[in-house]
Amino acid sequence: MTDYAKAREVAEQAREKEWTRPSFGRQLFLGDFRLDLVHPAPVPPEAESEKGERFLHALRRFLETRVDPALIERTARIPDEVIKDLAQLGAFGITIEERYGGLGLSHLDYGRALMLAGSCNPALGTLLSAHQSIGVPKPLKQFGTEEQKRAFLPRCAKGEVSAFLLTEPDVGSDPARLATTAERDGDDYVLDGVKLWTTNGVIASLLVVMARTDRGISAFVVEADTPGITVERRNAFMGLRGIENGVTRFHRVRVPAANLIGREGQGLKIALTTLNTGRLSLPAVCAGISKWAVKIAREWSGAREQWGRPIGGHEAVATKIGFIAATAYGLEAVTNLSCRLADDARNDIRIEAALAKLYASEMAWRVADELVQIRGGRGYETAESLAARGERGVPAEQFLRDLRINRIFEGSTEIMHLLIAREAVDAHLSAAGGMIDPSLDTAARLRAAAKAGGFYARWLPTLVTGPGSVPGSYAEFGPLAAHLRYVERTSRRLARSTFYGMSRWQGRLEHRQGFLSRIVDIGAELFAITATCVRAREDATDLGIRAVELADAFCHQARLRADALFDRLWDNTDSRDARLAARVLEDRYAFLEEGIIDPSIEGPWIAAAEPGPSAAENVHRPIR
Repeated sequence: MTDYAKAREVAEQAREKEWTRPSFGRQLFLGDFRLDLVHPAPVPPEAESEKGERFLHALRRFLETRVDPALIERTARIPDEVIKDLAQLGAFGITIEERYGGLGLSHLDYGRALMLAGSCNPALGTLLSAHQSIGVPKPLKQFGTEEQKRAFLPRCAKGEVSAFLLTEPDVGSDPARLATTAERDGDDYVLDGVKLWTTNGVIASLLVVMARTDRGISAFVVEADTPGITVERRNAFMGLRGIENGVTRFHRVRVPAANLIGREGQGLKIALTTLNTGRLSLPAVCAGISKWAVKIAREWSGAREQWGRPIGGHEAVATKIGFIAATAYGLEAVTNLSCRLADDARNDIRIEAALAKLYASEMAWRVADELVQIRGGRGYETAESLAARGERGVPAEQFLRDLRINRIFEGSTEIMHLLIAREAVDAHLSAAGGMIDPSLDTAARLRAAAKAGGFYARWLPTLVTGPGSVPGSYAEFGPLAAHLRYVERTSRRLARSTFYGMSRWQGRLEHRQGFLSRIVDIGAELFAITATCVRAREDATDLGIRAVELADAFCHQARLRADALFDRLWDNTDSRDARLAARVLEDRYAFLEEGIIDPSIEGPWIAAAEPGPSAAENVHRPIR
């Protein structure tokens, strides 16, 4: 078996293969627009909402009066006092149940808290989300034993920081290469290996560690001060300068067998399942910063005058303001709906959460880029420099740098495209996968063909027409009904396009990553349009036509993006680009590199991570 096949098999084994609950996203990619699954959106109980509002009010007051975001950026560190005070507020136990010492708030209120914290300083949002979305609380809530919950969750709720350790120097999105090992020795496991980019790892008291055992990759809760653990360095980055991200080495680290989460070999499934809702932290931060960008764009574009009028009155700038405002409304709608679906727990939201992460991280980056452009030279200048010469210290360039990591965090854009595409074509592979499975004999393939024929005979006719082709459908949405009719029609078109791709490339479809990425991006736009229309209909009760205006603008912009993606499904340069890339890698065009200086510091592309004792100083500093 090739390395690629092994990696694919490991990833496939970790997937949730059953769809026991309905999924709006899954049906959308099948051409079945199930508006009833998201509208009306689930409403949290009144008592729960009041509890959330009290916490959010306290958090806002704390962030406005006790946190200096410029200090965090300048010193590249969140002060210990801020972390301790956040713990006193309960910010490290937002979603932890009250019986374990947490606040027991909803995903919706958690998302709103991250919007607040992330808009103050994105490193604060990262601190809280890395602890709660992928750190110890989330996997224990879903897979931990009662004894583990009682032992660790109260500590997390009180503010003992947790971190998630999966990535290694030579392992990113390919878990088949995981090198950290955990060998059973009596009542313990003995861990050896090196973990990279351990967000919160420098200050964490508790770690979730992924390591290879006899039965596959497994997950463990590990005390960060266990002998043999060394945080060898604190990493520095382009943005998010306040995060405590490090390199952690394990050498003969003894971990009680009771700290195994779930079963041996279940680690990747735990990680992927945790991320189904854990990923929603990123859209929340992205939405918060996008809302902040609206404020800055509005105030600056009204105050700055050029050629006899405020710059916001010039179309070149006005279109950027329109994009920022509409996108901020859309991103908050996507975040809001996804969180409410997660709280309701009646739907399977693995696709919706992944779409929200993918879409928000890409769109918020564009919002920040446009804000920098509107600000001009002042957008490129740091907030500290602006303030030093007497102007308002707007951290536009900082937020652009800070947002860039979201296109990589918790699944890069490229990996998210492949992950969502795999889920989107799951029904096709279930029905017709046997026809393209090289391991099956002729008889088995004939049986698979018969099964596929039955599936497509029932499914394809459903893609011919639907409510989106009927004037007056979705009339309860008023002026926004046309956009929902577009979503319904386009979801059927998207499903047909996916079927054409399956028919054309068959087993080679998984390698047509450009095609699959566009399929996913179209689905993301359709999900965002739906979420925005649902939100606007709710908001209209209090905001009237203003909500509809924003939603209408967003939907028109999203429809143009989706239509452009359809055009590029079949008319693109993917094959030519792939051939060109192969030639680049063969050094065919090395002459292009003449006449330049490479300022890179010499060293290997990937640092060696051989197991063994650490020779470095331990920079671990837990917050006490």
